[in-house]
Amino acid sequence: MSALAPLILALSGMPALAVAVWSGRAGDAHARGIGLRWALIALSMFLGAAALYWAGDSRAHVYAVAIVLLATVNALLLSMVLHIRRARPRGRG
Repeated sequence: MSALAPLILALSGMPALAVAVWSGRAGDAHARGIGLRWALIALSMFLGAAALYWAGDSRAHVYAVAIVLLATVNALLLSMVLHIRRARPRGRG
């Protein structure tokens, strides 16, 4: 039963990897930047799943993995939002 949560976490990283491939196919620097951020989100989820499997039944280790994963994914999402806002053309206003 202790392998179910890491498996679910790893499977939930697959859509992020698919979005990374899909968004990076445009070829320009902006699309590659977004694709890179999605790929890093997927990588952090895969590493989080491996760390969660390693943590096993230790509640303290599971909490530590969850906190680090939460901080990492949120930092990458913030980076993506800032990247999107920076590349958006400024309208006349």
